Amino acid sequence: MSHSPLLFTPGPLSTSATVKEAMLKDMGSRDFAFMNAVKEIRSGLLALANVSKDKGYECVIMQGSGTFGVESVISSVIGEKDKLLVLANGAYGERIVKMAKIHRLNHEVVRFDEDAVVTPESVEKYLAAHSDITHVACIHSETTTGLFNPIAAIGDVCKKYRKVFIVDAMSSFGGVVMDMAAMNIDFLVSSSNKCIEGVPGFAFALCKRSELEKAKGQARSLSLDLYDQWAGLEASGQFRFTPPTLSIMAFQQAMKELEHEGGVAAREKRYKTNKKTLDEGMHRMGFRQYLVPEIQGHIITSFLYPDSSNFRFNEFYSKLNDRGFVIYPGKLSKADAFRIGNIGQIFPEDVKALLEAIAIVMKEFEI
Repeated sequence: MSHSPLLFTPGPLSTSATVKEAMLKDMGSRDFAFMNAVKEIRSGLLALANVSKDKGYECVIMQGSGTFGVESVISSVIGEKDKLLVLANGAYGERIVKMAKIHRLNHEVVRFDEDAVVTPESVEKYLAAHSDITHVACIHSETTTGLFNPIAAIGDVCKKYRKVFIVDAMSSFGGVVMDMAAMNIDFLVSSSNKCIEGVPGFAFALCKRSELEKAKGQARSLSLDLYDQWAGLEASGQFRFTPPTLSIMAFQQAMKELEHEGGVAAREKRYKTNKKTLDEGMHRMGFRQYLVPEIQGHIITSFLYPDSSNFRFNEFYSKLNDRGFVIYPGKLSKADAFRIGNIGQIFPEDVKALLEAIAIVMKEFEI
């Protein structure tokens, strides 16, 4: 195909030509345009979460992938006398558990099946029986499967028991309307190459200032010190270490394009339309989804392998790739599946083109 490959993945994902063009001019870290972009982005991200500095919230940009952002929060805000509860129902919840172990944090884990959501009732039962828990961490869109955990309801439980609530909203923020204060989220983490449709390079943590201030002096890492990163940005607008200048400039453009599209509500609508188009087309071809519809988010969908010995995923992936469509392997522990993302600079007509390519490949497989 003549066009660039379309990425049907949970990020990095397809970006607009104008976002890419924003990276064509070399930019110094003390350049006025760059520092202004950082300032705009920090306030703009808070606005996307329906909060602001005036309401007591801060945005901290952290170099690196989304995992760097999550680890920055986990390793900075859990004090020596604190205890973290990790709610895990997939690979990304387990990644937080691994962080807690490496940083030797006091922590407990409550696990759920990867095809089931974290239930507020289970969280409440655990917190009622374990008063020593101070912080709770949960994934919003668990891209292992594509399910959405009920973050608002879990946030209500955390508020009731006065726990600090940390949410990994990596693949959902910007593609789901969220009110951070109403959902009782104290720390929300996402990254540049997800629903806001920028390129990889940095993560960001949206933080309740009163909780962020408690992290002073207790980070377990120099480069991932969330408080010091914030303090530096506040004092001079500068990063402590070399920032991803071109990723920042691309992200500034991506945020303008998000606003032009109609904001998060409009982008959520487009992503949901992508998913509906995908689901209906895959169903017509006989593909079955791994999750029941009630818990399925609109970010990424897990499809089970067809019940045919003719289906070979690596060949399926390669044939689609040759046609300009990049999908995602599965990450399930108890079923063979592959995943197709609905986010990024893709539209329903692109989904229809993918479906046509899948139909051709399945015909070649004689399935």
